[in-house]
Amino acid sequence: MRQLITADQIETGVTRLAEQIRRDFSGQPLTVLGVLTGSIILMADLIRKLDMPLRVGLVQASSYRGQTTTAGDLKLNPDLLPDLRQRHVLLLDDIFDTGQTLTALVELVQRQQAASVRAAVLLWKEGRSQVTAEPDYHAFRIPDEFVVGYGLDYNDEYRHLPYIAVLEPADLGE
Repeated sequence: MRQLITADQIETGVTRLAEQIRRDFSGQPLTVLGVLTGSIILMADLIRKLDMPLRVGLVQASSYRGQTTTAGDLKLNPDLLPDLRQRHVLLLDDIFDTGQTLTALVELVQRQQAASVRAAVLLWKEGRSQVTAEPDYHAFRIPDEFVVGYGLDYNDEYRHLPYIAVLEPADLGE
């Protein structure tokens, strides 16, 4: 595998995201809704940088399972959702790829009668979107390569890496 984004670059990107979010919400109460499981490291780092009233919630969404590197059917599990009525909600995900997850989650949150919904991602994969929706915030645009680290996985491995790496064909057993 080869490193694409260093731990220091991620720190800078997350700090920049936090500054944008603080500025845009200007102290309004916010619910940060992390998308399991890929966003957990980003969420922990980001919320510590948000000096504002906030709540934290989780939602489970997945389209990659096991040893696959292409998206499959999207599965949503809203059982963990907190009460979002009249709350400003920031959906937080690890990566914007096809956009199917973001679109489905925005619709889900809107049905919960949220006051507003915005989305932030660490990575925006170029050239893969299949929807018109886009994240409101992103830290990095990346090429169309399969990446791991900082919460992103391949077959439930590599989430712990403090950087973003590209898996080469040999890493995938191809």
